[in-house]
Formats: sequence, structure tokens, C-alpha cells
Amino acid sequence: MHKKILPILLALSVLLGACGAPAEPTLAPEDVQNTAVAAAWAIVTMTQEAMPTATPIPPTETPSPTPLPTFTPPLELPTLAQLTLPTATSAPSDPNNCNRLLNLGEAGPTKNVRIENTLKSQVNLSLTLYTPNLFGQCGSLGFVINKGEKRKIAIPSGSWFAYSWVLNPPSTGEVSFYLGPSPTQDLLRLVIKKDIIAWIGP
Repeated sequence: MHKKILPILLALSVLLGACGAPAEPTLAPEDVQNTAVAAAWAIVTMTQEAMPTATPIPPTETPSPTPLPTFTPPLELPTLAQLTLPTATSAPSDPNNCNRLLNLGEAGPTKNVRIENTLKSQVNLSLTLYTPNLFGQCGSLGFVINKGEKRKIAIPSGSWFAYSWVLNPPSTGEVSFYLGPSPTQDLLRLVIKKDIIAWIGP
């Protein structure tokens, strides 16, 4: 029995040895390159799928203008009495109000008067034609006279009041005088001294 099986086993082993394991197939270089490219694209695709998708920013609402409140006029508008403004002809005028600048151009002929400051400081001098003269003019003139200065001025005829004041040392002086309309050749002078003004004239 063993003699019959042994040749059979031997034949099988020879057959099996002749067949052997099949040889591994070899790949062409093009196939290797295509496989590598396919693998790379697969990795890229997987990476893109794994990345978070960008969330779109919601649009901002454009503010709409708020309508302004509408003005509803009252049913009846109050009526105001007509305002009457004074005109130049209706406004009262006081020709005797001499609290203003003297209008030398309309005050009539003038006469020369010399102002002499005998003090050792600057003097402020105010001359006022305190009642309307023959030409209906009155008002005031102002001067600053330096220390020791002698200044000639021209003033119209009429009743005058002179007032001087000094700040350092403090001193004031005053005098009233009348300058007549008749021509005169006399030297008319206002001499400013300490606490007094001397009028030297006709």
C-alpha cells in the first residue's frame, strides 16, 4: 500500500515544485508616476475637505433716515399791533444838550487860545462850550498836553468851562470863561497850574 502512495506523493511534489510561486509583476515607470500623482491628489483633496469653510459675513443694515416731525400751525395765529418806529423828524431833539462832541465846522468863526502846562507831568484837558453859541452849537473838546508844553488851539466864541486833571501827582483844576464874538488882538491864554486853571484874556 505504501508503495502505491509513495509514487503518487512524489509525483505531486514534483508538480508542485515545478509550478512554484508566481513571480511578482514589475510596474512600468509611467505607472509608478501616475500612482504617486493620484496619491498626492488624494492627500490634497482630504486636506481641503478637512479645512473649515469660511462663514460669509452677514450684510449690515443700512440705517434709514428718521422722518423729521412736521410742524402743524395753530388754527389761529395771534395778531400783533403794528410797531411804529420813531423817525428822525419825529424823534425829540434837545438843542441845549451839550453832552456831545463839538461840531467845529458849524460853530462859527474861531479865535486862537494858547494852552500852557506849567506842571511837571502830562495833563488831560477838557473844554466844553456848555450852552449853544450864536450858531446854535455846543459840545466838548479833549486834549492831552505834555509837561511844559505850550499849544495853540482855535475855538469858537461862547461860554466855556475848562477842566484839567493829572494822575501823578493827583491834581485837578477848573475855570469858566467867556470868549466874545468880536475880533481881538489880545493874547488869550489858559494856564494850567496845580489845582487851578488861569484864564488870561479880555
